[in-house]
Amino acid sequence: MSGSNVWHRSREKLRRFPEFFAQCAEEAAVYGKCVAATTTNKQELKKDHCAKEFAALKTCFANAAKKNPK
Repeated sequence: MSGSNVWHRSREKLRRFPEFFAQCAEEAAVYGKCVAATTTNKQELKKDHCAKEFAALKTCFANAAKKNPK
């Protein structure tokens, strides 16, 4: 059944997430600081407020996944 293969690939990506996260620590910190700065004093995080920082983190994750294939 082809559906089970999708779940296997998804689980494999999630299992490797900490490894990718470690490779993107700087980008994650910048994104986290943006979110934290935006939400001080119980302000609501607005959509796309930290879009630039999130895009950098997303790109880093994608590149980490490409560099370290299964």
